Amino acid sequence: MKKFINHVDDFLVESLAGFGAAHSDLVVLNQEPVFVRRKTLKPGKVALISGGGSGHEPLHIGFVGYGMLDAACPGQVFTSPTPDQMMAAAQAVDTGAGTLFIVKNYSGDLMNFEMASEMSELPNAMVLINDDVAVENSSYTTGRRGVAGAVIVEKLVGSLAESGADLEQCKAFGDRINKHTASMGVAFSSCTVPAAGTLTFKIGDDEIEVGVGIHGEPGRRRARFAAADAIAGELLTAIVADLKPPAGAELLVLINGLGGTPLGELYLLFNSTRLWLQQRDLKIARVQVDSLTTSLEMAGASITLCVMNDEMLRHWDSAVHTPSLRWGM
Repeated sequence: MKKFINHVDDFLVESLAGFGAAHSDLVVLNQEPVFVRRKTLKPGKVALISGGGSGHEPLHIGFVGYGMLDAACPGQVFTSPTPDQMMAAAQAVDTGAGTLFIVKNYSGDLMNFEMASEMSELPNAMVLINDDVAVENSSYTTGRRGVAGAVIVEKLVGSLAESGADLEQCKAFGDRINKHTASMGVAFSSCTVPAAGTLTFKIGDDEIEVGVGIHGEPGRRRARFAAADAIAGELLTAIVADLKPPAGAELLVLINGLGGTPLGELYLLFNSTRLWLQQRDLKIARVQVDSLTTSLEMAGASITLCVMNDEMLRHWDSAVHTPSLRWGM
C-alpha cells in the first residue's frame, strides 16, 4: 500500500487536521466529537448538516460554508459517523431555526442520523438522498444508494436556507430535488482502504464495473472495457429511463470523478454526454465537471442529471463559498 500516511490509526485525525488548518478562514474543526462546522454562522437560518464515511472527499467536509452546509460529520474511511457527532454538530450550529439532516441512503448513515434526529431536542427534519439508478439494493443499503446527487441537493437547499426559508420549506425542496436527480457510475479500478491495506475488489485490466457504488459495491454488470461514447451511452440510457425528463427540460449535468481519473478524461466524458443528450433533444442548462464525490483513489466516473426549473437554476447560480465549491462572491 503506497499512500501519504504515517500511522494507519491516525489517518483520519491527521487528514482532518490538515483540512482544518488549510481552510481555517472558512471552517472550524471540532475534535471531541469530530465534526467540521462553518466558521461564521447566520442567525435565524436553518442549519444544514450532512456527513458519512471519509474517503469521498470533498464530500461532505469540503462543502461546509456560505451557501451550502453548516456542518459535516466525517466517520472513519467508508464508515458512518456516530449519533453523538451529529447531535454535537447540530447543537454547535443551531441559531434557532432548526436543523435539516441531509443523508445518503446507506444503512449505517441512515440508522445513525435517525437516532440523532430522535434524540435531539432541537427541531429537525431529514432529506434522504437515493439518486443511484444502478441497483435497487446493495451490500450497504436497502433501496437505492445515495451518491453524487448529494452535492446538488446540498448546493440548492443551502442556497434556499441562506435566503431565509424555514425548515419545512427546506425539507420539501430537498425531497423535490432528490426526485429529479439520478446518477450512475463506472469503475476502471478498485481502491484501498488504509485500515485494510488491500484492494476493496479485484478487476481485470480489460474490465470495468458498470454501476459501481462509491464504496466499491458491485454494480449492474462486469463488462469489457469500451470506448467513452459507449460507456456514457449505457450510463445515460439508465439515467434518462429513470428520470423521464419531459420535452424541453433543462438539465444540470454533473460529471464526477471517483478519485483517480484525470480532469482531461472527465471533460472527454462530458463531451460524450453532451453529444448523446443533443441527439435526443435534451437541453443542458448547467454543467459541473470535477471530482466531488470520490472513492479514495478509484479510477472511474459517474454521471448525474438533475431536471431543473427556474427556482432550482436560480439557487444553483447563487453565491457559494466553501473549501471545494465557490462562485459568485
